[in-house]
Amino acid sequence: MRRACLLCLLGLSSSAACAQDFKLHAWLDGRLVAAPDEPSWTNGGLGKTRFGNGGVDAHFGGAGLVGTAQFTPALLALAEVQFQNTDYPTMSVIEAYLRYRPVSLSRWRWSAQAGAFMPPISLENDAIGWTSPWTLTPSAINSWVGEELRAVGAEGRVEWRGDVDTWEWRSALFRRNDPAGKLLAARGWSLSDLTYGLGSRLREPDAMVRRFGQQPPGRYDPFQNIGNRSGWYANLAWHAPGRGSVSLMRYDNRADPAAHSDSGVFAWHTYFWTLGATADTGPVTWIVQAMDGGTEIEPVDGLQLETHFRSAFLLAGWNRGAWRPTLRFEHFSTRDPRSDAGIAQGEHGNAITAALNWRPCDWLRLTAEVLRIDGVRTQRTEAGLPAASAITQVQLGVRLIY
Repeated sequence: MRRACLLCLLGLSSSAACAQDFKLHAWLDGRLVAAPDEPSWTNGGLGKTRFGNGGVDAHFGGAGLVGTAQFTPALLALAEVQFQNTDYPTMSVIEAYLRYRPVSLSRWRWSAQAGAFMPPISLENDAIGWTSPWTLTPSAINSWVGEELRAVGAEGRVEWRGDVDTWEWRSALFRRNDPAGKLLAARGWSLSDLTYGLGSRLREPDAMVRRFGQQPPGRYDPFQNIGNRSGWYANLAWHAPGRGSVSLMRYDNRADPAAHSDSGVFAWHTYFWTLGATADTGPVTWIVQAMDGGTEIEPVDGLQLETHFRSAFLLAGWNRGAWRPTLRFEHFSTRDPRSDAGIAQGEHGNAITAALNWRPCDWLRLTAEVLRIDGVRTQRTEAGLPAASAITQVQLGVRLIY
């Protein structure tokens, strides 16, 4: 992975030398955190936030480097590298792709890209480094996207540009996302701004690792090819500047649920629909998004383990010059459809996030955030914990942007 990151950095350097236009952006993030008492999932616990174990401490929030090189009017290269040390120090490649988009003089425009890239799911995370300009912590939906979803393949896009609006169709074939869904089944949803890249290793809850007779810590690579199948997604979107947008997406990694790697990581067949919309009403921006899907494995012939998952959120952000207050409400759940009546296995919960952003200049952003999560997860009882939990995480963030 270090070699891959080094190659990306060398590629950025060489791109700068031969590109018509080269841009380099960076960010550095620090936090003061009042963490919940319960250990976070990033440390092997069952907590749903990035930080845990109580107390008020300063933390390194992360750092990233994003470079784009415009070789010709039609050909662009992008590479992004991030560093974080919440679980253990790691530098990973978030995205790295080539995009070809010829100049169009008609209402129609097409483009194609190949490499590693984020599926077009998030309506929140459109700031530098795939971060949110509204909160420090994205919704449960987009937290999971940053943890386990990545497309390594090729995507095609067709746009129709009207006088006031644009229609867009995107579709992709990809590989190396076969374990996606494992974390939702083993841990459930989380609310965390950790974005994992190629070569990262995700932490599993220690209770789940011990349940299968192994010794913690248990980690796995979420971006690997298992079973030699290609997945796909398709996304239809409409957007009009100053008015809003609507998007509908279908994702299916088409993984073979009976396949597994030499290290014992199974391919999880994961599929979902997601529907989202944005709207502007005066100074207020509204974002709403919902996801519904499932994931399954077949560890032995005839035994299927399946988890259905759902989540939805509503966000309201006020644009008031340098100030941007934000409020978000959301619901999330997982369910094992094989559960006996009255003994439903899974989880359900709600979260409220309130944030106040202040950006006095282009290179500085200060954010205060309070996150409250209330939920019930039946698997917590196996670790000797009450099924219900209510936790609060408070953060003060300082982000330097170049």
